[in-house]
Amino acid sequence: MFDKSYIEDYRGYLALERKASENTISAYIRDINKFADFLTKIDRSSFVGVTEHEVRDFISDQVGCGRSPATVSRCLASLKAFFNRLTEIGHIAINPTVGISAGTAPKKAPRILTGYEIERLLEQPTISDPKGCRDRAMLETLYATGIRVSELVSLDVSDVNLETGLITCRNGRNRIIPLYDTAVKAIGDYFKYSRPILACNGESALFVNTAGGRMSRQGFWKVLKFYQEKAEINEDITPQMLRHSFAAHLLENGADLRSLQEMLGHADISSTQVYARVVKNQLKDVYHKAHPRALSRA
Repeated sequence: MFDKSYIEDYRGYLALERKASENTISAYIRDINKFADFLTKIDRSSFVGVTEHEVRDFISDQVGCGRSPATVSRCLASLKAFFNRLTEIGHIAINPTVGISAGTAPKKAPRILTGYEIERLLEQPTISDPKGCRDRAMLETLYATGIRVSELVSLDVSDVNLETGLITCRNGRNRIIPLYDTAVKAIGDYFKYSRPILACNGESALFVNTAGGRMSRQGFWKVLKFYQEKAEINEDITPQMLRHSFAAHLLENGADLRSLQEMLGHADISSTQVYARVVKNQLKDVYHKAHPRALSRA
C-alpha cells in the first residue's frame, strides 16, 4: 500500500502556513494523488527515492492519456511545489522534479460572449417567483462586477450598499466595485421580494439556496447551465466566461487597463492585458471583414 502520509502533511501545510484557498488545496492534492497512483502501478510505495526518470514517465503518461498541455503543466507545477516542500523539511535529499518541463502550454484567447448573448442570458430568469428573482440578481451581479464565482457566493449582505451602488469583495484581493443601475435594481428586488422567503433566520450570505443557506459554487454552476439552455445558447457558458466578457466589454467601451485591473483584482497588469489583445484582435477581424478596401483584396 502506498504511504500517503506526506500528502496529508502537505495539505495541512497549505492550509495553515500558506493560507491557501480550499480550491487551490484541492487542485494540488488531486494532482499529487494522480502521481501517487502512478507510482503504485510501478510498484513504489513511497515518495522517498522517486527519480527524475519516474517523474518524466508520469508526465509522458499524462500526455498519452490525452491530457491538455495546460493540465499537464499544472500537474507538474503541483509536483514541483510538493517535492520542494519535502526537500525543505528533509524528507528527501534530492528533488526529482528539478529541470523537468512539460513544455509551454498554448494559451487560448478567452471566449467572450456577444452583447446579444449577454442580454439573452440575463433576461431568462422569471422574476415573479423567489428563485427566479434571486437568479436574476446573481447573474446581473456577476456580469456587473466581473467577480469570480467563488467571490460571488462569498458575498454577505453587509458587502452590498445599494444607496451608493457599490459592493465590497473581500474574497481574494479586497476591492470595491461599482454596480450598474439594472444590477442595483435586481439586487434590491431580491432583498425585497425573494431573500426574506428563501433565507434562514440569521443567515449572513447575500445569495442563498432553496434550503436557506449560502449558495455554493456548484449550485451557481447549475443555475447558469439552466439559463444557458433556456436562452438557447449552444456553447457552455461558465462563470469565468462572464468575467471575461465583463472585462472585454469595458475595454471596448473605453475603460482603462489600470481601472480594470483594480476591479478584476489582478495582482499583475499583464493578466489584464490579455483582454486588450482580445479586443484588438476583434477590431482587426471587424476591419478586414467590413472595410471596402480590405474586402477588395479578399
